[in-house]
Amino acid sequence: MNEPTNFEEPDEFSIAYLARTAGISSRTLRHYDHIGLFSPHRVASNGYRFYAQDQLVRLQRILVLKDMGLSLENIAEILEHQSDEREALKKHVEQLQLQRETLDRQILALKHSITALETGETMKPETSFDGFNEQYKQEVTERWGSEAYNSSNKWWRSKTKQEQSEFFALVQELNDAWIQAGNDQVSAESEVAQSLAARHVQWLTSVPGTPLGAEDPEKHAQYIESLADMYVADERFAKNYGGHAPLVRDALKFYLKNTTQP
Repeated sequence: MNEPTNFEEPDEFSIAYLARTAGISSRTLRHYDHIGLFSPHRVASNGYRFYAQDQLVRLQRILVLKDMGLSLENIAEILEHQSDEREALKKHVEQLQLQRETLDRQILALKHSITALETGETMKPETSFDGFNEQYKQEVTERWGSEAYNSSNKWWRSKTKQEQSEFFALVQELNDAWIQAGNDQVSAESEVAQSLAARHVQWLTSVPGTPLGAEDPEKHAQYIESLADMYVADERFAKNYGGHAPLVRDALKFYLKNTTQP
């Protein structure tokens, strides 16, 4: 078929044309078809693949979600459960706007650091790391929904620089206490570890938007247990505890077994 010109709007597009205009390869489109994520509208007798006009939004959403860092498996699941494309696109716009705001804040933070290095000024953590506290956005959104992320993000951004600095200090103090407990080789069931577990849960409860805000003890326990497992499984979390993440996990799980309310 003829490719589109300024004088016509075709009902379908060849795989080569769609790949070129979307900025991806024909091989990628064939892979999407192979895994059932994005299949052509029709395949001609000669094997050529053609895509319909009404498929463009789906491909656009796939590319947007992929740029957000989601796996193809997660993208497929999202597309399956979000049938209203108009509402889905609105949500994508909101997410991209949040990303843009984050990038703007990160750029500003890096510029502050460059200035500090050039002038010899002291770097302040609350300025240097502004915009970088959202590194776990994908995990939060996938596990507990965008509302949970937006709520906690709004809470964080409402804090003053001093309050943010104090929060960082509190987290570091708690992490250091876990590391000390691990170095002292205390058991997860010990009074020291259980006291730290109680402090840890109290700290988690202070952040709005998480399942701890719901009136459901079972959800509370599931949330904390999932975090406890993540502390060990995910290196980004594990490194906060100086090699003692298993102690944190086991202590939190033991704490849950012996308390009716986290």
